[in-house]
Amino acid sequence: MSSDAAAADDEKSRYDRVLGKKIREIRKGKKLSLKDVASSAGVSESFLSQVERGLVSPSVASLRRICDALDETMSALFFNASEQASQRLVRVADRRMNFRPDGSAHYLLTPQMSRKLQVNQSVIAPGHSSGKEPYTHAGDEECVLVLQGSLTLDWAEESYQLEAGDSLLIDPKVGHRFHNRSSEPAVVLWIISPAYGDI
Repeated sequence: MSSDAAAADDEKSRYDRVLGKKIREIRKGKKLSLKDVASSAGVSESFLSQVERGLVSPSVASLRRICDALDETMSALFFNASEQASQRLVRVADRRMNFRPDGSAHYLLTPQMSRKLQVNQSVIAPGHSSGKEPYTHAGDEECVLVLQGSLTLDWAEESYQLEAGDSLLIDPKVGHRFHNRSSEPAVVLWIISPAYGDI
C-alpha cells in the first residue's frame, strides 16, 4: 500500500471513529439501548456496536435508518459547527461538516437560517459510493452539479454518468445512489429545495 493510500485509510478510520462516537452520544443521551435502535433501524445489534466503535462504515441508507431510529436528521452528525442561526454569511472555516461512511467529506454551505434552499458540497473519494442500497430524503427538487471529476448517479432505475460541469435534476424522494468510479476525487454540489436541515 502506498503512503498516500495508507494516509487516506488512516483519515477515514479517524472519521469513522468520530461518526461512531457521535451516534453513541446521541443514543446514550436519549437513553436508548443498542438493541432498540438496531431493531428500529433494521440492522443487527453487533453491526450498530461496530459502527459506534468506528470499526465499520454503514452505507448512506443504513446511516439514515439509524438516524431515523434515533429520531434525528443526519445533520445531527455535523461537527465543528460554529455559526449562529442568525448568520447569513458562512465563512469557509465555519462551514458545518461531517465525514460520511461513503468516503466523502460533506459540507453544508447554506446557513442554518435558510429555509427555501439548501446547498451541500461533497468531496467523494475515488472508488467510493453511497452503498448498494438506494436512499431517499425530503425535498421537492434536487440539482446535482459535478464541479470536478466524475460521478455515476443512479436514479429512478436510470444510470447517469456526470462529468465536470454536468448537472441533473432529480426528485430526492425517489431512491438514488452514487459512485465515484474514477481514480480522482469528485467534487459535487447538491442543491435542494426547500431546505430540510438534513444531509
